[in-house]
Amino acid sequence: MNSPYLNELKQQARRLRSEIATESAPISHSKSLEMIAHQQGFKDWNTLHASASNRPAFEKLGLGDTVRGRYLGQAFEGEVVGIRTVKLGQLYHVSIQLEQAIDVVTFKSFSNFRRRLNCTVDHSGVSPARTSNGEPHMKLEL
Repeated sequence: MNSPYLNELKQQARRLRSEIATESAPISHSKSLEMIAHQQGFKDWNTLHASASNRPAFEKLGLGDTVRGRYLGQAFEGEVVGIRTVKLGQLYHVSIQLEQAIDVVTFKSFSNFRRRLNCTVDHSGVSPARTSNGEPHMKLEL
């Protein structure tokens, strides 16, 4: 299954092929794919295809991005240090290194501070897992 990013690259190759055909000599689809790969900084289409296939399809968030949100009801800000696709186009595992530790326990007599959060979220940045009161474990501000 192709990622949305890979599908967009193929569409670019089709548009390029069509544009060149109207202005000069027609080119093959494979030649247009190679040209798109070179425009993207890759040596050939196969290298670009492998890179795009390994890229998480979570377009709204990338490694090194600063993100804010709520985790178990606590506000946080941190850096995305890991992201991988769990279910293509639907779920992503995100690891976030926090600027400051947050207490993820609401009891007054007990604390559990965390500097790194690991959670699965959907394309909108909301985790499908819920607390006992029905709130998502994590909500990212995207």
